[in-house]
Amino acid sequence: MISQGISRMEAKTSTLPRLALVGPIPPPAGGMANQTAQLKRLLEAEGMAVELVAVNGPYWPDFIGAVPGLRAVARLLAYVPRLWSAFGRAEVVHLMANSGWSWHLFAAPAILVARLRGKPLVVNYRGGYAEDFLGAQGRYVLPVLRKASALAVPSGFLDAVFSRYGAKARIIPNIVDRGRFFPAENPAAVPHLVVTRNLEPIYDIPTALRAFARLKVAYPEARLTVAGTGPELENLQALARELGIVPSVDFCGRLEPEAIAALYRRATLMLNPSTVDNMPNSILEALACGVPVVSTDVGGVPFVVEDRKTALLVPPGDPAAMAAACLALLGEAGLAEGLRERGLAAVAAYEWPVVKGQWLALYRELAGHGGLRPPA
Repeated sequence: MISQGISRMEAKTSTLPRLALVGPIPPPAGGMANQTAQLKRLLEAEGMAVELVAVNGPYWPDFIGAVPGLRAVARLLAYVPRLWSAFGRAEVVHLMANSGWSWHLFAAPAILVARLRGKPLVVNYRGGYAEDFLGAQGRYVLPVLRKASALAVPSGFLDAVFSRYGAKARIIPNIVDRGRFFPAENPAAVPHLVVTRNLEPIYDIPTALRAFARLKVAYPEARLTVAGTGPELENLQALARELGIVPSVDFCGRLEPEAIAALYRRATLMLNPSTVDNMPNSILEALACGVPVVSTDVGGVPFVVEDRKTALLVPPGDPAAMAAACLALLGEAGLAEGLRERGLAAVAAYEWPVVKGQWLALYRELAGHGGLRPPA
């Protein structure tokens, strides 16, 4: 019986192609880095051979990391040989890609090396700036993208963006680890709002602070936790002092995924005040923890949640609207419970047993193709 079980397992894993996975990994933790590390772990648990090529490995020698131009050259010189070596052992390449310099320094070289190696590569493109990036640099980006074998994006938002530029994409959503993100048994008694975005201008944390200051008029005991790091910390702390909410706001810094999950389970509401977004993992994770979400309606967010069904959506840069949505959820138990129930049901589409089949089907398709097929 044991030998039969082993034979069945070997038969299952033998059908999975060897994969080279290219992308960032923590630290620092972040949306794409977390998804890269999670995908590797989950695929290996399925018996797939995965070789990681990290795009954010340490600099050597250390001082190079402090010199912008030099560090880019040094990282590229080390990166390309690692691509060449790993792609030689792989049957399929999965490339995590983003806009800006990340595309030119990491994605484009990986596509070209895969082409030279004759290996099928799927570009897994992410990021809310895709429209601006393709509009400004499409003449450089699209010819390289067409050398890839396939294009996969996590949302209908990015699918629509690439369609406007003549590139056909397959939608394969982000993954939520339900073993880590699950609801609390006992909801928070005191209103506790959380923001889990980096402290950068595009995430517009000031709007969340101003909304929270309005909410505290009705709920003086309310608390706000801002989990993230970034260049705006001092400005945000100054704004909190100006608004008179310092005792109620905790800028707790960047948290690891386990700590983020625990934070959601202590939360009453999750705020997403961003001005640019694609498919924020933070929203999916909050839904998985049964936490009602108030988010701006920017970018790909309306493709992930529906207003008044799975979240409350408000215009960007409007603290009054965000505060009003929060007050509605705190004051209407039925509204909050409805969002919670429908959010938990909706997030099932992002669980690994569902998403796994989509990735494995694409890998097998590309490996069986035996050649290169452009995504457009």
